Amino acid sequence: MVDFSNQPTMKGFFAPTRFEADVYDCEVIGKIPSELNGAFVRLGGDWFYPPTSQEDSPFNMDGYLGMFRFKHGIVNYKGRWVKTPRFNADRKAHKQLFGVYRNPFTDDPSVHGLDRSVQNTTPLAFAGKLFTLKEDSLPYEIDCNTLKTIGPWDFHGKYKSLTFTAHPKVDPVTGEMICYGYEATGLESNDVFLYTINKEGVVTRELRFKVPYVSMVHDIGLTQKHVIIPVFGFVTSMERLKEGKVHWGWDSTKPAYVGVVPREGEAKDIRWFKGPERATVHTLNARTEGEKVILEAPIFDSNPFPFFPPIDGSPWDPQKARAYIRRNTFNLNSKDDGFTEEKLFQMNVSDLGRVDDRYLSLPYRYAFTAYSDPKRPFNQARAGNLQGRVSNCYGRFDLATGEVSSYFVGDTHSLQEVCFIPRGKNAPEGDGFIMGVASNYAEMRSELIIADTQHLEDGDVARVILPFRATSQVHGRWMAEDQLPFA
Repeated sequence: MVDFSNQPTMKGFFAPTRFEADVYDCEVIGKIPSELNGAFVRLGGDWFYPPTSQEDSPFNMDGYLGMFRFKHGIVNYKGRWVKTPRFNADRKAHKQLFGVYRNPFTDDPSVHGLDRSVQNTTPLAFAGKLFTLKEDSLPYEIDCNTLKTIGPWDFHGKYKSLTFTAHPKVDPVTGEMICYGYEATGLESNDVFLYTINKEGVVTRELRFKVPYVSMVHDIGLTQKHVIIPVFGFVTSMERLKEGKVHWGWDSTKPAYVGVVPREGEAKDIRWFKGPERATVHTLNARTEGEKVILEAPIFDSNPFPFFPPIDGSPWDPQKARAYIRRNTFNLNSKDDGFTEEKLFQMNVSDLGRVDDRYLSLPYRYAFTAYSDPKRPFNQARAGNLQGRVSNCYGRFDLATGEVSSYFVGDTHSLQEVCFIPRGKNAPEGDGFIMGVASNYAEMRSELIIADTQHLEDGDVARVILPFRATSQVHGRWMAEDQLPFA
């Protein structure tokens, strides 16, 4: 018998769902825009069996893939577990065999040496294949029609890192994917392998280098000339792991480093810039302007995650766990290792932001992300005492004028990560639709929101209704009809 009763945070809307699903001809409120043919694919986690410790990270949940398939105004939904060796081993044993996040020393001896990745972070369509990504392992290939798990993919044996980022960047000019693995040669190693993979899925370049200290390197920035590598205060050690702790703890004494890597350069050409305590978990976009490299990102002042606690034993500070859209400028002609930082908007936002991917690595104007507007109503009587966990708006942030256009989801809902879809291949930047899943706390169900970026204040143009709570999402991506061999 599976028992979650000793997991107090897994109640109500956040209780594990533990089922796979097919929903045909989903209920739609409004009308699906005719431009939308493809799939919105979302990846996240759910506990099939309870974690072995209440101190574990939610990043350790089993991977679950959900797909809303759009075709001629009809939407079907399919949800499947990512059936990794870890998931299959647990199912065979009928219990959780794996310990805390990215710490094999806490596993049951029966699974020693088994691939312990849960594949729960980012879906990716590239070179005609659908992948799930988790930064502690290789990508997993998935059948895009059935969502059947095929298995790990190493790009024809040419990808040598043991790990693969959850945030590769696809250059819209060349179609190349820039990707990397950190802790590339094993647990607690200080190695990063940076790759260029052409649009056919063939590795064309590998660069190996070390970061200033072993740390989470979750996302990068890409320009037409450079790759930007943020390194920040999450640290680990073999001693920490052997003590049975989760992989990361926060060290407030560690400065933030940002590496600027020439895309055609060597390890000796990397320039490391140094700044104050910060956390750049996700990026928006970047560009090279002459001898300046510019990165925009939702950046935290300090530790964003309470489940990776400070290593000095101090309490986690939620006031410093707020992300603001900031611009970092790195002058390659400077004599020192400093850089400038500018806060572009005074409101704190979700760090799960997106841009129009056609402008990735290029000059751009608009960013999209969720945020919480305290001036909007929240119906606690119907939704429960959850207001502090609510993102009730999607915003289009104009980096040129400072204007914010807002979509409000409703007084019993909370929004997950936003996705932007252009109205057409030749539409102006930022002209199209935003899409994302909303948690309807009052009705205990999930709803896929679609809104027109030109009329966000008017509300959504369509909502796709699921008759249940979908599993939690980390990241979601729109995959157009021509990106994958959809049936």
